[in-house]
Amino acid sequence: MYKKIPEETIIRLSYYLRALIYFIEENKKVVSSRQLADFLKISHHQLRKDLSYFGHFGKKGVGYSCPELIDRIKEILGLNQQWNVCVVGSGNLGRALSSYKGFRDQGICIKAAFDVDKNKQNKSYNGIKVYGLEKLQNIIKKENIRIAIITVPKENAKVISDNLYKCGIRAILNFAPIKLDLPQDVILKDVDFSCQLTYLTYRLKLLERKNF
Repeated sequence: MYKKIPEETIIRLSYYLRALIYFIEENKKVVSSRQLADFLKISHHQLRKDLSYFGHFGKKGVGYSCPELIDRIKEILGLNQQWNVCVVGSGNLGRALSSYKGFRDQGICIKAAFDVDKNKQNKSYNGIKVYGLEKLQNIIKKENIRIAIITVPKENAKVISDNLYKCGIRAILNFAPIKLDLPQDVILKDVDFSCQLTYLTYRLKLLERKNF
């Protein structure tokens, strides 16, 4: 029977993975739940609860083996295989995402970029070639692309997402400031920088009032 895992738990797994990799780099091969939780500034009870969704980890009184837990979390998150990705929109944000080398450490490989601007097409930025949208279907099929990142203006995002769906894409990370209406079999994650910034302005306003 399928067990529903809270979205927040999946997100925290990524943080656990990043922290464990840091501990390995610091030559620390075993870590307790409290040490890992304190490093991430969360409750160790929360950490143990998150991991309990996926089985038993670590040894009581000893802690977690960092290499073993890294491998297990990668398996849970699907990062023990390569995922080919395309970026649609080759502006400043699109090029920055295409160039981010940290993706490869997670098994995520940017294979191609697309843009309507003919001045950007057929050029490569940090090794990533930019194609016209008319080549979307062919390149997605050729490169076995499974995930798309949208970084286009909001007025173009709907058409782009529809075309990606027709090309077989079922997982989209959307940076366009618009809520996309897609079929239920699409996994959609929105990233709205303006909303995140307004959250910061709200919290900062409260903090300044408290300290006034």
